Amino acid sequence: MAGTATSGAGASRLMSMPALVGRDSELAAFQQALAGGPAIVLVEGEAGVGKSRLLREFLSSRVARDKRSLVASCPPFREPCTLGPIVDAIRQATGQVAGLRLSALGGALRPLFPEWADELPRVPDPPEDARAARHLLFRALAEVLDRLQVSVLAMEDLHWADEATLEFLLFLAARHPLRTSLVVTYRPNDVPQGSLLLRLSSRLPTGTTGLRLAVEPLDVAHTGDLVSSMLADEPVSPAFATLLHRHTDGIPLAIEESVRLLYDRADLIRRNGQWARRRLTEIDVPPTVRDAVLERVARLDPPARAVLQAAAVLSAPADEATLGALLDGPLDGLAEALACGLLREDGGLLSFRHVLACRAVYEATPAPERRAMHLRAGDALAGRTPPPVSQLARHFREAGDVAAWRRYAERAADLALAAADEAGATSLLYDLLTHPELPASDAARLVVKIPFSSFTGDDRFKGLVRSLRAALDSDTMSPVEGAETRYQLGRVLTIMEEYEAGQAEMKKAVVHLPPGSLSAARIMVTLGWPREPSAPVSAHLRWLRRAAEAAESLPPIERLGVLVERASALLLLGEEEGWAEASRIPGDPACADEARHVDKGYMNFGDAAVRWGRYAEAARHLAAAARMAERYQFLRHRGIIDATRVHLDWFRGEWQGLAERTAALADNDELQPVTKLEAVLVAALLRAAAGDPEAGERLEHVLAQTHRRGAAELVAEPAAALCELLLARGSVEEALRVTDEPIRQVADKGIWLWAADLAPARTRALVAAGRLDEAADLVSAFADWVRDRDAPACWAGLELSRAILAEAGVIRGDAANAYARAADAWQRLPRPYDALLAQERQVACLLAAGETEAALSLARLVLQGLTGLGARRAAERLASLLRDHKVEVRGRGRRGYGDQLSPRELEVVRLLATGRTNREIAVVLSRSPKTVASQINSAMRKLGVNSRTALAVSALESGLVT
Repeated sequence: MAGTATSGAGASRLMSMPALVGRDSELAAFQQALAGGPAIVLVEGEAGVGKSRLLREFLSSRVARDKRSLVASCPPFREPCTLGPIVDAIRQATGQVAGLRLSALGGALRPLFPEWADELPRVPDPPEDARAARHLLFRALAEVLDRLQVSVLAMEDLHWADEATLEFLLFLAARHPLRTSLVVTYRPNDVPQGSLLLRLSSRLPTGTTGLRLAVEPLDVAHTGDLVSSMLADEPVSPAFATLLHRHTDGIPLAIEESVRLLYDRADLIRRNGQWARRRLTEIDVPPTVRDAVLERVARLDPPARAVLQAAAVLSAPADEATLGALLDGPLDGLAEALACGLLREDGGLLSFRHVLACRAVYEATPAPERRAMHLRAGDALAGRTPPPVSQLARHFREAGDVAAWRRYAERAADLALAAADEAGATSLLYDLLTHPELPASDAARLVVKIPFSSFTGDDRFKGLVRSLRAALDSDTMSPVEGAETRYQLGRVLTIMEEYEAGQAEMKKAVVHLPPGSLSAARIMVTLGWPREPSAPVSAHLRWLRRAAEAAESLPPIERLGVLVERASALLLLGEEEGWAEASRIPGDPACADEARHVDKGYMNFGDAAVRWGRYAEAARHLAAAARMAERYQFLRHRGIIDATRVHLDWFRGEWQGLAERTAALADNDELQPVTKLEAVLVAALLRAAAGDPEAGERLEHVLAQTHRRGAAELVAEPAAALCELLLARGSVEEALRVTDEPIRQVADKGIWLWAADLAPARTRALVAAGRLDEAADLVSAFADWVRDRDAPACWAGLELSRAILAEAGVIRGDAANAYARAADAWQRLPRPYDALLAQERQVACLLAAGETEAALSLARLVLQGLTGLGARRAAERLASLLRDHKVEVRGRGRRGYGDQLSPRELEVVRLLATGRTNREIAVVLSRSPKTVASQINSAMRKLGVNSRTALAVSALESGLVT
């Protein structure tokens, strides 16, 4: 799995053909019916459902391998050619008839096969009766099939066949004994009344083996399987499979074409090991599906087409009266519209059978006609009790009646919120807020209603910001209205993680708001968060105290929101009081609004626990947050939780699959920039541990972006990691430069919680520069802050800082023992990688003290631990040290290949470069698809790429594949 989007134009060439899914029972019945003697098999189903695919699968199966099969197709000609499908099929089967040794009957074929006139017998005398002449022709065609030894005659799309072709099939079916198996596919809804096909399907000859197969659409699970088979057998997210099924109704052709269209438009992305769509919104009608639908519509009379257009405008099931209101006349074409199969009736309500067909007809309807019908639909539905406000909002918007649309859209959003349909409410409110005719005074009121836990997409947030700024620029609001709107602007900017800009707007707003108002309390608690780089802890604490006072007069649900925000801010400031406040959050929310606050609390407390080094507590909070976010579909929360979890797993040494998870998050367009940066940071830390030369550049990017976004609490960790890389290269001045501003910010604000990694790195840089007194002062200040706090990560960072000073002789004590204490402190969290790095320094101190045996014994254990983690850079240092001391370095268990591909991985990559899917590779190499997928992921990781295409290109360029 890699977090990459699909490529653009032409990308569909890289996709696989879909596998046959969900048809095992049908294929088995097919094979069983034709395994013995001749039989008649009727395969029915709507367009695109997979009748032809089922036939092809049978023809390629072991059962059909020893049978001579002839496939004829009936094209949708307005005037079908007499016996055209049979004639074309025979022409494809043989280029000549001289060797068939036909009887005198063959002469009857001369009119059908003029190119074979020289090889056919002479034309027999014409019978006086036309029916006798046709019978003679049928006997001649049957003789050709017999001479060609055709065991199976398959006729596709028989609903379009001419009458003579149908009569010929009846002739073949009536022969006794049956000599040739007949397989026909057709669409029941397109069979004309009185068609001879009905006789073939309703009266099988006595003694004939018969099978009628009704091919049904796929369910959601099989829809996902079909898409997976097109995307290298990799998993598809349940939400994406559900979306596709809802829009395609499980029709395989529509599924395939929709996925190809999404793929070509780079609208597919891999997240958390699964393919998904960037945004789970409407799917465009694929051209192939659109053309097929419109071709069927074109065959109808104008009244029937008008009925379909009206039904497409309504889109929802409607009764005849409503449909008639749109046409402003009688429903003369209703019977034909139903008979064509595009429309259906269920309980007196009329609607399209398939969503994509409805959209195809709607989009093909001229815009002026659509607008007129939307207006008539709105007028017809407005009189209902209760009014269908969502439908009315849509109709009046499409009709161009903005005032009516705004009225009904807000009512629809309120109803959606009451029904806990946050996605629906969000969409309606966003449309209202970003409409160019939005009244400025409505902006703040509408933004307040948006459930931001379910609001995602950077572009949509930017749209809100533009609308709110435009409302403020209108200069039509009172001071209080303007302040409310400015607060909402600051709130949106803060959610976007544009912290400095958000706080600046809130400071302007708070002076014009009533002190006891909800907005004022929310602003105060937001300003209590340590986003402002220069403000000390005391300033933030003052805002938080004011927020607590203001919240006392608020309703309980709003008081809970302020409590969550206040506890979160206290924890981020490094205040123990925050944990006591967090314990006041209820564990079992009573409603969705309460759940939103509680879930945010669990999420924030989990993040805080990671920073404090209370990892077991962090895991519990994040698990609870994830469960609640899933239950209530808090989409934005889920991404933040996932990002915090990858950070936690980095610290705990749970690195298996971590690179793939971080890549998926980094490429998730639904996440806000700073949340994505957390994943990018973890990815860079993994690269640094692996010795990737690009790790430093990536850390510099994270550091620059956190500065730009004003995410003060995130600056310290990338600065510390970059400092360590620079020190390893001997770039002491650069290491000091990188840590100058972050450590100054920590000291000025007084939030040493952020210094768990930064303090040891800065101390090492100061020692390397010979600035020992500064190093000692730094560690002393850090110790003063840590002393009264239960912050295990900071305590471990302090122990490591003290060990660095001991090694430099700045403080008294045995350096090796000091590093051992640091390693023990890290391991208790647990942070195994940091513990092993501390032990590596312990090894160096033991060697310097002449305790070689103890040093080398410890070095072997540390090397084993680093190798197990995958920390190649440090492992190579230890291995080199051991070799320098004549200690043999042996791998444990299966051979490790480092950055090189193993022989089994190389086999997989070579096959992948030929365009094979995981399933195909698995068959060739006799492995499971899961094993193949794992080996591809390993190869991608080793070659530093994040897609199958990039892996193939990298392997070719490096000479691994020729």
